[in-house]
Amino acid sequence: MSFFDELKRRKVFKVGAAYLVVGWLVIEVAATILPQFDLPAWTPRMVTLLVALGLPIVLVMAWVFDITPEGIKADPSRAGSKRVIGVAAILAVLALGWFFHDRTTAPIASSASSASVASTPPPTTAAIDNSIAVLPFVDMSQEQDQEYFSDGLSEELLNLLAQLPQIRVIARTSSFSFKGKEVDVATIARTLNVEHLLEGSVRKSGNTLRVTAQLIRASDSSHLWSQTYDRELTDVFMVQDEIAAAVVDALKVKLLPHQQLSNPYQSSNSEAHNQYLLGKKFYNLQTPDDLNRAAIAFRRAIDLDPDYGAPRAELALVEYFLADIAGDPASKQHAMDIADQAVAKAPQLADAYAARGIIRLSFFREWDGARTDFERALQLNTASSGAQVGNYRLLMALGHSADAAEAARKATVIDPLLLEAWNDLGRALYATGDHAGARQAFQRAREISPNSIYTGFAAGLNELIQGHAQEALAEFRTAGNIYRPAGIAMAEYSLGHESESQQALEEGVSTYGAAGAYQIAEAYAWRGDTDKPFEWLDTAHAYNDGGLSFLKSDPIMDKLSGDPRYAALLEKLGLPE
Repeated sequence: MSFFDELKRRKVFKVGAAYLVVGWLVIEVAATILPQFDLPAWTPRMVTLLVALGLPIVLVMAWVFDITPEGIKADPSRAGSKRVIGVAAILAVLALGWFFHDRTTAPIASSASSASVASTPPPTTAAIDNSIAVLPFVDMSQEQDQEYFSDGLSEELLNLLAQLPQIRVIARTSSFSFKGKEVDVATIARTLNVEHLLEGSVRKSGNTLRVTAQLIRASDSSHLWSQTYDRELTDVFMVQDEIAAAVVDALKVKLLPHQQLSNPYQSSNSEAHNQYLLGKKFYNLQTPDDLNRAAIAFRRAIDLDPDYGAPRAELALVEYFLADIAGDPASKQHAMDIADQAVAKAPQLADAYAARGIIRLSFFREWDGARTDFERALQLNTASSGAQVGNYRLLMALGHSADAAEAARKATVIDPLLLEAWNDLGRALYATGDHAGARQAFQRAREISPNSIYTGFAAGLNELIQGHAQEALAEFRTAGNIYRPAGIAMAEYSLGHESESQQALEEGVSTYGAAGAYQIAEAYAWRGDTDKPFEWLDTAHAYNDGGLSFLKSDPIMDKLSGDPRYAALLEKLGLPE
C-alpha cells in the first residue's frame, strides 16, 4: 500500500481538516470574546499559537492510533509507533510548558480591589535600545465617552518617561498619529524608529478605574511586561507612576540619585484633573471655538485646585493663540501673565517654560528670556518637541542657521511625524547652503502632509535660490493662498516674465497684504526694488508677523543687509547686526 493510501486509511486527512475547521472557530471566538474581559492583547494571539502547535500533534495521533470497537488503540503493526507516540508526548509537554512560561513572564492582575493587585516585576530581558513610543490607550468604557481621559493618561505617561534622558521618548504628535488605525507593531516601530511600544486600555466607570498596560519589544512583538490595575479614580496618578516605574525596570534603566520618576504637580482633586484632560482634548483640535472651550475647562481646573500648575501652562498657550488671532496687546500681556503664574506654581513643569518661551519669542521678542525658557523645558522633558521647535525659531531669528538646523533635526528625532519640524529643518538647511538636504526634508514633509500650505512655498524658495526658476514655480503653485502669489511673483520674475510677476504680486498685495506682509517684502526684495521691501517689513512689524523671525537667516533678504534701514529694523526688533 502506498504512503498516500495509508494516510487515507488512517483518516489523517479527515482528522486534519476537522481540526482546522474547529481550530479556526476557536480562534475567531477568542478574538471576539476575550477582549471584552479586559484581558491583555496577547491573549488572542496565544490562542492562535496554541491551535497552530496542536495541528502536528493531532496529525501524529491520527497516524499512530486507530478507532476500533474496543476503543482508541495504538496500531502495533506500524513500525516505530512507540517512538512517534513519544515524540507527540514531548511536543505536547513543550507546548504546555511554553504556554505556562509565557503566562508567568506576562502576569495579569485582575482582582477587584487595589490592595490585592498583583505586582510581579517585569522580566529581566535586556532591551536592544532604550527608545519608546507611548501609543494612545484605548477607551474601553461602556459608553465610549472617556477618550479624552484615556488620551490624557497616555500623554501624562509619555511626559513622565521623558523626564529621563536615558530613554528616548517619541513626542505626542507622532505617537498619536496611529490612533484608530489598524497598523501592526513592526510598522509603527519602524516609522517612529523605536525599539519599544507601550500600549494599553482604560475603563472608567464612576469612581472606579481599570488600566491595562503592555510593553512590547518591536523586534519580535514579544511582551516584556503586562499589568492590570483596578483602582479608585483618585489613584490615577499613582497608577501612572507605577506603570512608568515598571517600564523603566523592564528597559533596565538605572535611575540616578537625583532622579525621581513621579509627576511633581499632581492634583488631589479628581474633578480638577478631569477638567484639565478635557481642556487638552479641545486644545488639540486647534479651532477658535475649541480653543475657547479649552480655556473654559482649564479655568475650571484652576478654580477647583488653584495650586494645579499643569492647566495654567496649557491656559497660557490657549491665551497665546487667541491673542494672536485678536491682535490685542492687552490679550498678549494677559497670556504672558498666565505663563509667569504657571512657572511660579510649577517650577519643575517643562510645559510652563515652553509656553512662556513661545510667548516671549512671538509677542515680546525677549530673545534671551526665550532661550532660557526653552533650554529649561528641554532639561525637564527631552520629548518636548514644542520647546525644540521654539528653540529653532529663536536660533533662526538670531541668524544662527547651522545651530537652528541641529535643533530642527533633534525635533524630527523626538517627533518623526511632526510636519513643522521637517519644514523647519528644510528651511534651516537651505539657509546654510545645504540645498540637497533641504530638498529631502521638504520631501519628507510632503509625505507626512501632501496638502501642507507651507511646504510648497519653502521648497520653492530652496529651488529659487539655486537658480531653478521653473522648478521653483512648480513648487510655489502648490503653496497655500497666503504664500502662493509672492512665490509665483518671484519665480516668474526670474523667468523673465515681468507682466506675470507683477500680476501675481498685485494679487498678493490686494488679497493677503496684512497676513502675508513678510512674503510680499521677500517678493519685492527678489525683484530688486529698494524701497518697497522696507515698507512691507514695517507693515509686518506692525502686524507682528512671525515671518520676521527669519529675517537674519533668509537668503532672499541678503541683498537688503547693506542698507541702513536694514540695521535700523534689526535694532527695532532687538536683534544684533
